[in-house]
Amino acid sequence: MFQDFFIAFLWSISPFGEAKVGIPFGMLKGLNIYGVFAICFLANVLVFPLMSFFLDKINRYFLRWNFYKKSAIFIARRAKTGSGQNIEKYGFWGLMFFVMIPIPGTGVYAGSIAGHLFKIEKQKAFIANTIGIFFSSLFVWVMTLLSMKGLA
Repeated sequence: MFQDFFIAFLWSISPFGEAKVGIPFGMLKGLNIYGVFAICFLANVLVFPLMSFFLDKINRYFLRWNFYKKSAIFIARRAKTGSGQNIEKYGFWGLMFFVMIPIPGTGVYAGSIAGHLFKIEKQKAFIANTIGIFFSSLFVWVMTLLSMKGLA
């Protein structure tokens, strides 16, 4: 049981699934549905401070390497073209709605990068990401619950 909660936590903190994968994993393993939501949501929220630290401190060091710099520029361009107009136009609300969409590429990792690129104040970006994560996680949780009951 602890191992399954831990794996759900790891899925929720990883860039390969976030809570969009952690929640269904934990629920399908038969874990407490409320515990799964709480663990996966909190794990996903934890990503923002980690990404902020990375973007502020470590990113500067890595930008000295050409391969990393080219990759970072590619990711920054994709972030700006994919969601940039809405985030730039609506700021906090655009970022929140971007993170709220429960599809791949719109989670807290992309939201952290977008907030950094568009120079949204860190506290506001954190709140926007957290609200977006909450509603995205809630949607995934409800849809998983309904699917497990055969209603969706």
